[in-house]
Amino acid sequence: MAKRGTAGYLLITLKGMAMGAADVVPGVSGGTIAFITGIYEELLTSISRLDASLLKKVKTEGVRGTWKHLNGNFLVALFLGILISIASLAKLLTFLLEEYPIHLWSFFFGLIFASIFLVGRKVKKWSIAPIIGLVAGTVVAYLITIASPSAGSQSTAYIFMCGMIAITAMILPGISGSFILLLLGAYQTILNSVSDLLSAIKNGAWDIAGENGIRIGVFGAGCLIGIIAFSKVLKWMFSKAHDLTIAVLTGFLIGSLNKVWPWKEDVEVYVKHPGEPDEEVIPLVQNNVTPGDFAHINEVDSHLTWAIGLCLVGMILIAVLGYFSPENRGKEVSEGK
Repeated sequence: MAKRGTAGYLLITLKGMAMGAADVVPGVSGGTIAFITGIYEELLTSISRLDASLLKKVKTEGVRGTWKHLNGNFLVALFLGILISIASLAKLLTFLLEEYPIHLWSFFFGLIFASIFLVGRKVKKWSIAPIIGLVAGTVVAYLITIASPSAGSQSTAYIFMCGMIAITAMILPGISGSFILLLLGAYQTILNSVSDLLSAIKNGAWDIAGENGIRIGVFGAGCLIGIIAFSKVLKWMFSKAHDLTIAVLTGFLIGSLNKVWPWKEDVEVYVKHPGEPDEEVIPLVQNNVTPGDFAHINEVDSHLTWAIGLCLVGMILIAVLGYFSPENRGKEVSEGK
């Protein structure tokens, strides 16, 4: 594990904030951010060490040795950033998704498109197996993006299960945990719970805060169990079939572009709480359309200029992150640059 000072852990927290922001938006993966910022494999290794063997390590190496083995400072710094981001950006991103969807999706389209090349170049040798993995990953991710969301449930057991399933997607580059929650019908429930909890604490409504806090806690418990189990699988895949794993993850990114295409036509919708003050129309089936067709169908501006500009901003941001990634900087040092 890398040795870091205060500035190093502050940088990890900032990367965690970027991951948290990505995980809030359906269609964007926090795992992608972890990958392109050079902390993905360290994250998997650290999480995979969260198991029953820690109790034995406490007895043999003490708390300090166990904490070092766990890479505890890294995990705390990272998840602090994720929590800060989710708590502070939940309302902002909800607002942007409602008021400026084309602008936001264009930015994320640029992020993911550029990430395809950044992740794909990590394949050391392109042979038949990685190529098949690339195609398979693309197909699987695409099929996930065209699946129809369900109405879901708010039961404790269902929320717990959603946490276990969604977290596996949240640490996979290209597969959005938030979109998986949307498919399961739990996205709005969790997002509203975070927003309502913060509002309730601010207003001193402790009964509402408790209700939402329990729901978030149950979801978090599901996430914890899911991520510990799945991180071991991914860590094993990286050690046994590195190029194939990277190729599959690259395919996930390619397939996910279908979901973040900015211009869509609603084919089928679900009306939640019809006729009530909190009535909400949720798209179930959408088709991608050209900017021109979008403007014609909806009789609104396609915001094409803004979309192109923000897409380029996203691509440039990924290019900059790739240039300053630990892997790239390490190569420059070894070459004497």
